[in-house]
Amino acid sequence: MIFGIIRLAVFAFLVMLIVYFALSWWSRSVRRSKLEDEWDEEGMTGDREAFIEQGLADYDGSLRRKLIFGVFVVPYLVIGVLIYVVNFQ
Repeated sequence: MIFGIIRLAVFAFLVMLIVYFALSWWSRSVRRSKLEDEWDEEGMTGDREAFIEQGLADYDGSLRRKLIFGVFVVPYLVIGVLIYVVNFQ
């Protein structure tokens, strides 16, 4: 029984790791696209790449970036609550 739980936890972690990296990559590319569109629409002058890199640096410290980390926390909480409800309610 304990080996089944450990196997489930490891498999779930690996799946969540893949989902986290995919979601993180997708969100960062969307942010980059929005920064590029903002640069083009406003007709800014100067170094475009520096503007985009600064925007991505701001994104790295944002709340959205931290919320993506919930991919690791939420499934374990749901599984824990389900186990508790099934066994003790």
